[in-house]
Amino acid sequence: QVQLVESGGGLVQAGGSLRLSCAASGRRFSRYAMGWFRQAPGKEREFVAAIRWSDGHTYYADSVKGRFTFSRDNAKNTVYLQMNNLKPEDTAVYYCADRATGVISSIWYDYDYWGQGTQVTVSS
Repeated sequence: QVQLVESGGGLVQAGGSLRLSCAASGRRFSRYAMGWFRQAPGKEREFVAAIRWSDGHTYYADSVKGRFTFSRDNAKNTVYLQMNNLKPEDTAVYYCADRATGVISSIWYDYDYWGQGTQVTVSS
C-alpha cells in the first residue's frame, strides 16, 4: 500500500509562486512514476506533470510548461511541484498520484494511488 500526503497549497496573487510537496510512503519508489493532476470545480481532472522516479525524467502539460517544475528527493521519498508565474486559471485542487510502473503517463486512470489533494487559489 502507498500513502501520499500533499501539502503547500494556499492563496496567492497572480504572478506569484507556490511549492507543493507530496510525501510518499509504503513502498520502494526507485522504479516507479508519479504525477500531479488538478481539478477545478465543474471540470474534469487535468494532467499537470509527471516524473519518472528512476532518472527524474519529466513531462508537462502545455498549459504549465515553462512555469512549473516537477522534482524529486530520493532520500525523503518526496516530490515537489514548484509553480511560478501563477495564473487565475491555475486555481484547482491539486492531487499527487503514484503509478506502479516506471512509465510516465498523462492519463489519470493509469495511476494507482492518490493523495487527498491540496487547494491552490490564484487571485487576479
